[in-house]
Amino acid sequence: MNSFISKLLFTIARKKLEGKNATTPISKKQIVPLVRTLQVELTHAIKEYLFISVGVFSAGFGLKGFLLPNRFIDGGATGISLLLENITHIDLSYMLLIVNLPFLILASKIFNVKFALRSVAAITFLALVVHYVDYPTITDDKLLIAVFGGFFLGLGIGMAMRGGSVIDGTEVLAIWLSRKLSLTIGDVLLITNIIIFSFGAYILTIEIALYAILTYLAAAKTVDFVVDGVEEYVGV
Repeated sequence: MNSFISKLLFTIARKKLEGKNATTPISKKQIVPLVRTLQVELTHAIKEYLFISVGVFSAGFGLKGFLLPNRFIDGGATGISLLLENITHIDLSYMLLIVNLPFLILASKIFNVKFALRSVAAITFLALVVHYVDYPTITDDKLLIAVFGGFFLGLGIGMAMRGGSVIDGTEVLAIWLSRKLSLTIGDVLLITNIIIFSFGAYILTIEIALYAILTYLAAAKTVDFVVDGVEEYVGV
């Protein structure tokens, strides 16, 4: 590890031990195990934020490179945001923040504040990427838009989950409702998305709603692949 970081961790470890043992001299033998623990924690944190960053840029590519320019929607909080953007013409970046806010408040109550704050950071980062990063429009073929838009969005959601956060808050709602009702998380997500797609068919067109189902399926399968791993996905 970088010598500067090693010295910094050594100093932090010493301060922690001095705080616990204010009157006892601290030896190097006591500091080394704590430094190793801090190194492991730092490595994990870097990996988690790397996962989140890759996830955010992937989701941004799925949204701006495929779905948004062609007025497509998806399921979940992202789908609600895309649908509201179509209706109100308010920038998608703002919609992502507004729609996900209630789910993040709920997350802080049923999980923990650390998870909620990390998710706030991830969703805010996604909103900034969607607002400021210019992605090229890849294609106007509807089938390719649905499949690859869903793939990159699902890749982003899955990577963010691997990093210990969410960029789509409906999973939080699904977990909460599954605890309150005799329904599985999958049942809640299915019902939620049926409602979203029904509104999509009514407000936009039935064709877009049907493509939205395809987008959702592509995204869901990609999330499963990223979160559960190759072995479980292929049934090995």
